[in-house]
Amino acid sequence: MKNKRKGFGAELVAFPQHGVYYTNSVPYLKEAAQMDIDFIGGVDPFSIDGQIEKTMDFTVQLALDHHKGIDIHLHESGESGLKTVEYLIDKVNENPVLKGKTFLSHCFVLGKIDKIKQEEVAEKFGAAQIGIVSTIPFGGLIMPIPTLYKYNVTVMTGNDSIVDHWNTFGTGSVLQKANLMAQLYGYSSEFLLSRSLKLATAGLLPLDDKGIQQWPKIGDKADFVLVNASCSAEAVSRVSDIRSLVHNGELVY
Repeated sequence: MKNKRKGFGAELVAFPQHGVYYTNSVPYLKEAAQMDIDFIGGVDPFSIDGQIEKTMDFTVQLALDHHKGIDIHLHESGESGLKTVEYLIDKVNENPVLKGKTFLSHCFVLGKIDKIKQEEVAEKFGAAQIGIVSTIPFGGLIMPIPTLYKYNVTVMTGNDSIVDHWNTFGTGSVLQKANLMAQLYGYSSEFLLSRSLKLATAGLLPLDDKGIQQWPKIGDKADFVLVNASCSAEAVSRVSDIRSLVHNGELVY
């Protein structure tokens, strides 16, 4: 990997694949938390561990004790899923240091609750600065991404791996994910297509909603991709070819 280390960055998550208590992962998570990782992970506390509060309290406290972020993979879409979401929101509000450092991956319950509840939860996410890392879409489930954007929730997407083992479709390109999102939600105008790009860039856009340049600026980290497109809207709508990649000032491709 030495010849590639200047070409990419990574954030590491200590992830209890089979729960915190179901397979007694507590000592391993405590050990990992002392290492050079970025996030304490979690997965479906009710369906795997059979308890929400104990598992979430441990996860949150471990993150606080070691100054880490939190990344909970939440597939549960019923009552337990909603309770987990609301419990995490409360814990982050109790510990504001976790704001901007806490994420829910998948969070399928958002696609199952009614519109009014979606709005309520999205508003709470925005206030608590809890982000969503979402698949676009998953099976027949369509996530309320426009509602999340309405309340300034950070929304990101990705793949299970470069070749996504959970999804038959796609190439691993987050630009392709942005294109699919634009199609799903009818973001067909030039303006809305340009806004869709933020799904592929973790929220960063060259121009704000009023057309004022906000990136790049002197002093910004030199991470960028050059594509064969006349504008952001074209890059999304045509899934434009990538011509060059610079990471941390290093020409990678």
